[in-house]
Amino acid sequence: MNLRRDVFQAIADPTRRAILLLVASHSMTAGAIAANFDTARPTVSKHLQILIECELLEQEQNGREIYYHLNGKKMKEIADFIEPFRQLWDDRFNKLEALMKNYTPKK
Repeated sequence: MNLRRDVFQAIADPTRRAILLLVASHSMTAGAIAANFDTARPTVSKHLQILIECELLEQEQNGREIYYHLNGKKMKEIADFIEPFRQLWDDRFNKLEALMKNYTPKK
């Protein structure tokens, strides 16, 4: 599949992040997902389509219902990309904390 959108563009939207959080614990139908938002169902469907295009969500048909669930492999790719930045900021905050602990105000 040729992706139209970047995965980071997809997760930049707060509604799409909320959808990912909703389906993180268990699969849900589009209707169940939409029930958690004060927007029209077609709007939620558009968000779902973007998340599918970016391979963050997968669809599974069960009878007449389509269930959406996280694509753990794709989420791990995002986490792996972000990890060096997390480590960089942790190191910087630890250094700042050490400086603040050793700081004595001048009188």
